[in-house]
Amino acid sequence: MFSEYCSEPYVIEPIRVIYPDGREVITPNLDPRKTTLHVSYVNRCTGLKQTGEEIAGLLKRMGHGACPSASDPDIVDVLIPVTRPDILHECDLMEDAAVAHGFDNLPKTFPQTNTVGGPLPINKLGDVIRHQCAQSGWLEVLPLILCSHDENFGWMNRSDDGKTAIVLENPKTSEYQIVRTSLLPGILKTIRENKNHALPVQVFEVSDVAFKDASEKQRMARNERHVAAIYCNKAAGFEIVHGLLDKLMMMLDVPRIFNGDEKAQRGYYLREAEDPSFFPGRAAHIVLRQPVPSSRGLESTHDLMQALGGDQCVGTIGVLHPEVLHRFDLAFPCSAFEFNLEPFL
Repeated sequence: MFSEYCSEPYVIEPIRVIYPDGREVITPNLDPRKTTLHVSYVNRCTGLKQTGEEIAGLLKRMGHGACPSASDPDIVDVLIPVTRPDILHECDLMEDAAVAHGFDNLPKTFPQTNTVGGPLPINKLGDVIRHQCAQSGWLEVLPLILCSHDENFGWMNRSDDGKTAIVLENPKTSEYQIVRTSLLPGILKTIRENKNHALPVQVFEVSDVAFKDASEKQRMARNERHVAAIYCNKAAGFEIVHGLLDKLMMMLDVPRIFNGDEKAQRGYYLREAEDPSFFPGRAAHIVLRQPVPSSRGLESTHDLMQALGGDQCVGTIGVLHPEVLHRFDLAFPCSAFEFNLEPFL
């Protein structure tokens, strides 16, 4: 197929590849791959009543070598040409047979079950957050979920413990090395690429971040839906991002409470924090207090606080550190917040 571009057109020279275990393979190997296809599987998926001979004829029309098996009438022996690397499974051959027969010629039937589609709760909540931010005058950005290791950690004054970020095994470029663990680097890069935009710049993102998670036995990782916003102007404007946070919490029906208020069963408050991504003394954790079912009917305040099981830190708000802004080539101060949206479901 591509040999016409060789120095001597249409000439291919074989190469012997010797693997460390001593196994030898001559490439390119132009022999067709052998596999089998079940007649019953094709008929069940397409609704047809084809014989093995008829299915073999359909596959031949798609460029395959096919003939009914001599030992089992339910099996068709198939030879897949080397030009069809997209054939990976029996379902791919079934699809080829359906294409050769014609999708418009397949029998039309009603499904045996009736289902009603709907958004996942986290997606629906994320859309509500997007609408609230947009109606408040903020612009949504959609950076890529992959970023470089330095952008995610070093540029944000954060250290990598090796147990948090999902690292790509063979990244094509240094710009896409890991799956982001925070939305802030992507938003900062977006602001950097739009420095000519008139001030103030106030942007937000509602999207996923990913973390390693040994408790997930299959994927060994998990996604979290986060909300982040950054305000950039000649002044930091912490009160502006704080106001957006208050509005989102009000929309989520989470009232503002005081840190030492032991009587409040539900709400959120800010607790002073030291985060290397933020200016010292100008950062706070966003702490969520949620009641648990066992907290109902408790008499004393002490028993209530025991039932609450401790408040949950869901995010951080503050003024970004000047070193962070310098690494992202931003000349104006920025205030930002980011929090996990999933505890609010």
